[in-house]
Amino acid sequence: MKLVVVSAGLSQPSSTRLLADRLTAATTRHAGTGVDVEVEVVELRDLATEIAQHLVTGFPPARLAAALDAVAGAHGLIAVTPVFSGSYSGLFKSFFDVLDKDALTGKPVLIGATGGTARHSLVTEHALRPLFSYLRALVLPTAVYAASEDWGEEGLAARITRAGAELARFMAPEGEAAPAKGTASAKGTAPAEGTAPDTDTAAAIAPRSLTGAITSVDPAGGFEVVPFEQQLAALKVG
Repeated sequence: MKLVVVSAGLSQPSSTRLLADRLTAATTRHAGTGVDVEVEVVELRDLATEIAQHLVTGFPPARLAAALDAVAGAHGLIAVTPVFSGSYSGLFKSFFDVLDKDALTGKPVLIGATGGTARHSLVTEHALRPLFSYLRALVLPTAVYAASEDWGEEGLAARITRAGAELARFMAPEGEAAPAKGTASAKGTAPAEGTAPDTDTAAAIAPRSLTGAITSVDPAGGFEVVPFEQQLAALKVG
């Protein structure tokens, strides 16, 4: 499986890159025994000039083209941005502006952001989630925001672990589960070592089989998908 990480941090060292690295570590840790996860990190700081050139010429330079191809070919994406003026950074937005409009369709995306204060914690919901939903990505339920005071807190570590477990589960190849080591499968029972998950479990986990909204994800107990028709019927009743 290929995991691509997009980090829009501008400084070195960067808290944005630190959060991206921790989310990456949590994802690979939950990928499952024997699952090879290839990780590629795209540092937008290094591509700022190429992104600007692409915006005005319509043609991506070689390094940017390689980064765009990596994102399009990934099985999963981690996207982390610093918060500027209450939203994602211009560099972050510009990168996804030049990405092919179909590159993220159906792709699981874990979103994260960093900021100096907890007052920006909803940026993942009012800015990042709508952006990736517009690009038709499969945006995971758990988004991770880290304010300056959050580093070292147990709450941040728990959110990172939960988010990584979700992404690992959705990145699993069709027909294969990716439970965390020592946790149960999507049906609540861990499969025996060396055996494949049953067809019901595979169908529940395979990203391409999802046709509804993801309402909850539990690393130990799988996730729940409510069909759109059922949601619509509930709204009409209400």
